[in-house]
Amino acid sequence: MDISHVKSELIQLRKEIRRHNKKYYELDAPEITDYEYDKLMARLKTLEAEYPEFVTPTSPTQTVGGSARREAGKLVAHDVPMLSLQDVFNLDDVENFINDTIEKLGSVEFVVEEKIDGLSLALRYVDGKFFQAVTRGDGLNHGEDVTENARVIDDVVKQLVDKPKYFEIRGEVYMTHADFTATNARQEKLGLKTFANPRNCAAGTLRQLDSRIVRERRLSMFVFNLQKIDGAEIQSHTEAYDFMSRNGIKIIHDYAVCKNFDEVRRAIEEIGRRRDALDYDIDGAVVKVNSFAQRAQLGATSKFPRWAIAYKYPPTERETVLRDIELSVGRTGRITPTAVFDAVNLNGTKVERATLHNQDFINALGVNIGDTIKVYKSGEIIPRVSGVVISKRSEISAPYKIPDTCPVCNHKLEREEDAADFRCVNPNCPAQLENHLLNFVGRSAMDIKGLGETSIPKLIAEGLVRTVADVYKLRDRRDELIAKKIFGLVKATDKILTAIDESKKNSPARLLTGLGIFGVGSAAARGLINHFGGLDELSRATLDELQQVNDIGEVTARHVKNFFDDADNLKILDELRSAGLTFTADKKIFDTGSPIAGKIFVLTGTLANYKRDEASALIEERGGIVKPSVGKKTDYVVAGEAAGSKLAKAQTLGIKILSEADFEELLTT
Repeated sequence: MDISHVKSELIQLRKEIRRHNKKYYELDAPEITDYEYDKLMARLKTLEAEYPEFVTPTSPTQTVGGSARREAGKLVAHDVPMLSLQDVFNLDDVENFINDTIEKLGSVEFVVEEKIDGLSLALRYVDGKFFQAVTRGDGLNHGEDVTENARVIDDVVKQLVDKPKYFEIRGEVYMTHADFTATNARQEKLGLKTFANPRNCAAGTLRQLDSRIVRERRLSMFVFNLQKIDGAEIQSHTEAYDFMSRNGIKIIHDYAVCKNFDEVRRAIEEIGRRRDALDYDIDGAVVKVNSFAQRAQLGATSKFPRWAIAYKYPPTERETVLRDIELSVGRTGRITPTAVFDAVNLNGTKVERATLHNQDFINALGVNIGDTIKVYKSGEIIPRVSGVVISKRSEISAPYKIPDTCPVCNHKLEREEDAADFRCVNPNCPAQLENHLLNFVGRSAMDIKGLGETSIPKLIAEGLVRTVADVYKLRDRRDELIAKKIFGLVKATDKILTAIDESKKNSPARLLTGLGIFGVGSAAARGLINHFGGLDELSRATLDELQQVNDIGEVTARHVKNFFDDADNLKILDELRSAGLTFTADKKIFDTGSPIAGKIFVLTGTLANYKRDEASALIEERGGIVKPSVGKKTDYVVAGEAAGSKLAKAQTLGIKILSEADFEELLTT
């Protein structure tokens, strides 16, 4: 992309995002959906990652959503250490703790309560007004300031009824099962990585730079301890809970006050019985001394308070019967087997399915359809299969093997050497169509402006595109596109159709990139086209000939060969040729005598006379290799204006740095 266009788009994106931030945070009158906002922010982050020299301190990616926000992640000193608890895993250890404590102190009250599986957070109030939230951090000295994110958590009380001079409490930030499920569903919709469990999601969310995301994901919080108070006398944990409840603070509920081990044991067992019905994860029960004076007597080690322990429950596990193993095809062609079994209840959730990951995992478990299996959830919302009850296995049971053809398109599956996953490498597989089309129209491939994540799903849903070649048949369906408002009205539709027509002039390297051959990105595509001169010559290449190209190994060569040996792919290529796309490069240069031949280049910064793609092409035409990052094998770094971290790394490694003038001189040598 032309640098002036990059700068222009960055300015426009930042302006638009700031306007939406103001509407959302300050005026409470958003104009667009969160999904649309995320797309704007994602585009800005992508551009800034590609052109770090243009990142500004005031960019929305560098600031928190609204105005006057504190910097997320700023370290704050702890007023009171936020120590962790010593874990115990059997009731004998609990009994020892109880008896030892009674022996030291005499008469003691213990409080037994749920141990929420979340992220510790300290809330600070001055004169009854909330003013700061600090994470546990290192536990002893410093935590992270996440005040602005805490403000959008509904459970964080902003103003107390009572107004002690200083009041600090500690709690656990968590996600309910329902909110976690909703967050992961939204991540999938956006094509982003899902979270493994509610705790990880809560922790990552609380550290977000944008409190908008925190609000959207709906974090929750229970308070479990009084850290410090000035201006009021509180003698015990239960008194502190009474004070907090009076001030609207959500405390750990259903706690029990006990005086001996038998009472503590019954309280632990009661929490264990009800944990399946909870809408949040707990990973144990906490046993703590009630009296603050007695806590002070017992003190703490450098890691744990001596006045409390955490009893950890064994994972909830249920037996059930495996009825089937279903196969799904991901957007990248990865085959995922899923166990389908008789419904069981785990942590309050009805569970009927669990991932089996891949064939190696199935083999390691030794699981067969019809087996009685063990299913559990241990701190994760996603159920797992832990094993097979061999004693209940049927005599006619047989080992399960993933078929060698795709369950969607029936194309032969491939498994990479030394890898666990099977993949469908058919780019025309319906399960991968949306992802394949997005790659085809993307910036590094055909770069068709206006075609993207909003319009492509509509085109697929309406049956207007089934392969990449159908993109070039859309002009024939202009009236239908306008009638269905796929791109908008007349002006918007004609603009995109013109962009599609213009893309026919793109180089064959861009077309090759867009074909979605596994392992062939833009750099590999340029190398292949420069070597063979065009798609026709490439299609006739043998495996040995393909491996003569720089950075094309046996695996990638096999994928390329298989692609051009496939009749369906050849049919699509014929349609693309008939549509007028470019199959042959303008020139094919094999200048093995050039000083550039075989040398590895990295480009950084802005060149005055060349776009980055133009400079890359000039290098590759002379037999050079362009890499995206600096490594020990890099020969030259071409440094333009505002060169960034790549230049610094090159200097550290002692790699030769070329100015633009040096680069031009090398080209003419």
